Amino acid sequence: MSTPILSLENVTTYYGQMRILEGISIHVDEGELVCLLGGNASGKSTTLKTILGMVLPRAGRVLLAGEDVTSWPVPRRIAGGIAIVPENRRLFPDMTVRENLELGAVLRGSAKLDDDFERLHQWFPRLLERRNQLAGTLSGGEQQMVAVGRALMSRPRLLLMDEPSMGLSPALVQQNFRIIKEIHASGVAMLMVEQNAAMALSIADRAYVLSTGEIALQGPAAELLSSEDLKRAYLGR
Repeated sequence: MSTPILSLENVTTYYGQMRILEGISIHVDEGELVCLLGGNASGKSTTLKTILGMVLPRAGRVLLAGEDVTSWPVPRRIAGGIAIVPENRRLFPDMTVRENLELGAVLRGSAKLDDDFERLHQWFPRLLERRNQLAGTLSGGEQQMVAVGRALMSRPRLLLMDEPSMGLSPALVQQNFRIIKEIHASGVAMLMVEQNAAMALSIADRAYVLSTGEIALQGPAAELLSSEDLKRAYLGR
């Protein structure tokens, strides 16, 4: 049995005196796409921040490929192979598309980027057309492409995605998830936080459902997609 690329073991996290996560355990295997579902204030974003090291757990451990990284600072975790596509994209608006993408590879030093750009342009041909355009002048869908591309430029071992469908039109949501599915098929391990449960489950391997900081439900995505338990855990009814 292979070692998961990511494991959270009985993680409990607080903001001040407020408990946000209570003893959660999740894992992502090599090449697996796992989605993390839940309503507002369920603890999804805190889970991502704990994985990145932005929030340190009060109890439990975070493991990256079997190595305990619980005490590692954010830069060391990123250098260790974690990348994130953040909520609301968070690009540098006064830099070009090309410059934003190059920032994703900064920790790789002087590595040649031609192969990476070729791969990105196959997934996102629009980025080739827009490479010299300021990122802040792009549409929301185009900015999402840049955010995903920037994360992939680091050649991550684990890609975190925070609400990739937020703010996109239905047509762009469909396009975005098609590309996520293709990235997954290329072998990138992914943990995706998403409000659109049906869409996320349609492309994921497995899923966890958070409710008030605890794992309320977990299992194969295909099973959860038709589960009445999911409706109760996710919708509260």
